[in-house]
Amino acid sequence: MQLNPPSQGFLGAPVETDPGRIDADVAILGVPHGWPYPKPGSAAGCADGPSAIRRGARRLAGFRGHWDFDLGAPMLPLDGRPRMMDAGDVPGDRADGPGNSAATTAAVTAILERGAVPVCIGGDDSVPIPILRAYAGRGPLTVLQVDAHLDFRDEVHGVREGYSSPMRRASEMDHVTRIVQVGLRGVGSARPSDVEDARSAGNLLITAREVRKRGIGWVLDQLPADARVFLSFDCDGMDPSVFPAVSAHAPGGIGYPEASALLGGIGSRLAGAAITEYVPALDESGVSALVAVRLLVVLIAGLGEASA
Repeated sequence: MQLNPPSQGFLGAPVETDPGRIDADVAILGVPHGWPYPKPGSAAGCADGPSAIRRGARRLAGFRGHWDFDLGAPMLPLDGRPRMMDAGDVPGDRADGPGNSAATTAAVTAILERGAVPVCIGGDDSVPIPILRAYAGRGPLTVLQVDAHLDFRDEVHGVREGYSSPMRRASEMDHVTRIVQVGLRGVGSARPSDVEDARSAGNLLITAREVRKRGIGWVLDQLPADARVFLSFDCDGMDPSVFPAVSAHAPGGIGYPEASALLGGIGSRLAGAAITEYVPALDESGVSALVAVRLLVVLIAGLGEASA
């Protein structure tokens, strides 16, 4: 399949829109369109996320190889590991949930077949479902979710693959053996029965308050040392003072230092990632895009540990 080309590769990475020709350790993949609800509301603006994150990365592209004090090392040198390519965006239609889902799974499958780690930028929080489906037969996976919300509804308005359901659907996948949900707080679509179902499925639910009390080191200890980790990062998992451009603000989220330490702690265990729920229309200052880019840098840099 041919993907839609970006105007510029993420952080200046070379672009290859035929996923069957990817030759890299990491493939950036834009997934603008998920499975919509009849009235998606402001979450529909997430479709502009991939292009906005790439634009936000332009200002840092010229600094690749410069010293990065967050990493304690040069920032993703052009001639170093991990090698990165930008695969462009999965083509789709805002109203075509089944078509978007099938195209996303096909694109991620093709990237995995090339031996690259897919790092996907969305898109609303329905896109992790078809991304995770591409890992069937490639498990076991531990899913690390960062989110203010539980996302364990079975269906909403007759839709079972919308942005309120990704962890419910993930828990049903044979290749997903553990789900750790981090940053939960406030109120959302989850009912008491959904919380009970998530716990019954074996999910570990860690509130934002527990993160502050126990620390990121404790959270990372909940991930098996030999796990292959898929990161599902909903941007509203962060405090709105740090990342304001989301559709569902919830005070009391995790801060940038905690998020950076968590993503950096995954290291070479990273099997893939989806960064979702960024709404560029709400990002007047551009600070949310910058935070997203910096967190992606930290996440991708950790893969270099495998070849260091």
